[in-house]
Amino acid sequence: MIELSDFSKNYKSGFSKNAQKSGFAVHGISLVVQDGSVTGLIGANGSGKTTIIKSICGFHFPSGGKVLVSNYDGQKYNIVENPEKAMELIGYVPEKSLLPQEMYVTEFLEYCAALHNLTPDQKKNALERVIRECDLEEVLCKKIKTLSKGFGQRVSFAQALIHNPPNLILDEPVTGLDPSQIIQMRKLIEKSAQTKAVLLSTHILQEVTSLCTNLFVMNKGKLAASGTEEQIIKQTGTTSLEQAFLKLTQKGAADE
Repeated sequence: MIELSDFSKNYKSGFSKNAQKSGFAVHGISLVVQDGSVTGLIGANGSGKTTIIKSICGFHFPSGGKVLVSNYDGQKYNIVENPEKAMELIGYVPEKSLLPQEMYVTEFLEYCAALHNLTPDQKKNALERVIRECDLEEVLCKKIKTLSKGFGQRVSFAQALIHNPPNLILDEPVTGLDPSQIIQMRKLIEKSAQTKAVLLSTHILQEVTSLCTNLFVMNKGKLAASGTEEQIIKQTGTTSLEQAFLKLTQKGAADE
C-alpha cells in the first residue's frame, strides 16, 4: 500500500507557472493506493503528478505531511524516516527511459539484481521471473540501443520488478507505444496488480478506463476529485470521464 497524508511540497525557488500562488507545487494531498489494484493519478502537465511520484520514490522529501509505503506483510514505513525503504519496497517505471544504451539486456538486468543485493539464488530466480513475465527471451543478447520502443519499455518494466516490490509506480508507461504494444503492456500491468499496489500516472484517459479501479484527479497542485470513474462522472454532472476531466481542470484554470 502507498499512502500520502496531507502531503505538500514546496521547492522554495524556481516554481513552475502552474504552481500554487502560495508557493507550493503540491499542497494538502491525501490519497491511498490499495494492494491488489491499479490506482490512476491523472492531470494535465504541471498538475503535480511528477512531484508526488518523486516523493513516493524517495527522490525528494515532502515539505509537509507524510509518505508511507508498506511491505507484503502490511507494515508501513515513512519514506522520510526510512529512505532506503523506497528502493526496497517500490518499483519505478519512468516516462522517459534512462536505460544504458550500450549494455546488453541480460547484462543490465544482472546489474539491477546486484543493486538490490540479491543472493545468487535470489538473482537466478528473479532473472528467470522477469524475463518470463516481460517476455524478453528474444532480446536478451541484444544491446538496449537496438531495441524497439516496446521492448525497451518491457526492459524498463523488468528492472522495476527484479526485486519483486510490493508497490509499483508507473509514469506514462504506454507513451509512444503502438496499439499491439499497448495491449501487451496492459496485460503486464494487470498481472502485476494481482499482488501489488500499482499507481499509474497518465494523461491517456483510455488507459485509466481500461485499467484503474480508483482515480485521483490532480489540478494546479491540488486534488480536484477522487473515486471510481463512475463516482467522478456523477460528482461533476457529466456523462464521460473525458468531460469530467475537462470540467475539473477548466474550473481550476478559471479560478486563477
